[in-house]
Amino acid sequence: MSSHGEAVILLSGGLDSTTTLAIAKAEGFALNALTFRYGQRHEVELQAASAVAKALGVERHLVVQIDPQGLQGSALTDATIEVPKDRDLHSAADIPVTYVPARNTIFLSYALAWAEVLHAEDVFIGVNALDFSGYPDCRPEYIEAFERMANLATKAAVEGHQRLRIYAPLIHLTKAQIIARGLELGVDYSMTVTCYRPDSTGAACGRCDACQLRLAGFRANGMEDLAAYMKSAPSSQKDVTGAPATP
Repeated sequence: MSSHGEAVILLSGGLDSTTTLAIAKAEGFALNALTFRYGQRHEVELQAASAVAKALGVERHLVVQIDPQGLQGSALTDATIEVPKDRDLHSAADIPVTYVPARNTIFLSYALAWAEVLHAEDVFIGVNALDFSGYPDCRPEYIEAFERMANLATKAAVEGHQRLRIYAPLIHLTKAQIIARGLELGVDYSMTVTCYRPDSTGAACGRCDACQLRLAGFRANGMEDLAAYMKSAPSSQKDVTGAPATP
């Protein structure tokens, strides 16, 4: 029996969203996972999301289809735009081409609607404001603003039947700290897909921003990442986090 009632968790099948799902489970919520097919080039993550949902005991897993034409202009949705690799993330200042237009706003809007249907007051999202690629919709001020808006946007909230909370439990953690927290909760990261340019089997490139951050996080924990990597992936990566693995 859940001690906290229903929660909606955004689940991509990646490291961060999987950790967030594990946190929601540990806190006693009834788990309702929400995944999106939006024309992403790394669609193999949908298979990972399904595996993660089953492994963590998700009660409902909804996969929403979004017309990809509305989310073009990103290296993650347009095969003509090259995914950056081997970037120096310490000195990177510009928002990279892997930014997908208004993605988290779209995802959270769906989560808001489903939460109202389920009479849920809690939505979890695995955004991070430290070890990330500079996306504007991963910042604390964005999450706070969306929560304020959400409570003005639904019939349930306006009538006083719902007070929606947006939880971003990873937002102030380094990648190393996120991995350490997930390991404490027994997360099997080998079934997650983080890479922006994996092959058809889900093997990661080891060179995109997401892979660099992930690999550095495991190294900071003194561990090997057991996820599959392409044979061409570099055997070692420069540490781009510089953070100790303290929870």
